[in-house]
Amino acid sequence: MDFQAISGSFVLVAISEMGDKTQLLAFSLATRYKKPLPIMGGIFLATVLNHALASSVGQWVSNRIPESLLEFILAATFIGFGIWTLKPDKLETDRDGPKLGAFLTTAVLFFLAEMGDKTQLATVALAARYHSAVSVTIGTTAGMMLTDGLAVFLGEKLAGSARMKWIRRAAAALFIVFGVISLIAGFLSL
Repeated sequence: MDFQAISGSFVLVAISEMGDKTQLLAFSLATRYKKPLPIMGGIFLATVLNHALASSVGQWVSNRIPESLLEFILAATFIGFGIWTLKPDKLETDRDGPKLGAFLTTAVLFFLAEMGDKTQLATVALAARYHSAVSVTIGTTAGMMLTDGLAVFLGEKLAGSARMKWIRRAAAALFIVFGVISLIAGFLSL
């Protein structure tokens, strides 16, 4: 296990997930079903599957692209995520879907919501950065569980656009810091 990959992935995803559409989805499902444990189980299952896939792709990419080029790609990716993070997410829900129960509904909706989401794409980039699919999956999953758990258990108390704006700014800054570190590493590897 790579502790740096786990902790870096955890921090980046935990901060960037605040106010993200999947956190909004967690809050929505918690208020709809009022069954926190099945909802958390669905989030866990969907996140592990989604992030294991994403981090495997990231590690595969990192094994095929020269390190100096990869650092520049990662720099642009992380800086782009930083800018993307500044735009607040909005949750688009369809209340008339199939009745699958709290666990299965959460697992399916979370898996689909994460497809192409910045958290999934960041997981790809983190795995490419750290060369460790397992450690990144552990870190990103733990980060998702923390932030989405806050939404499930404390959502109404944590809601507030002013707080979310500052959290988004902190997450954007963290992505940009990762980008600058990758940019420096790219120049040093030339």
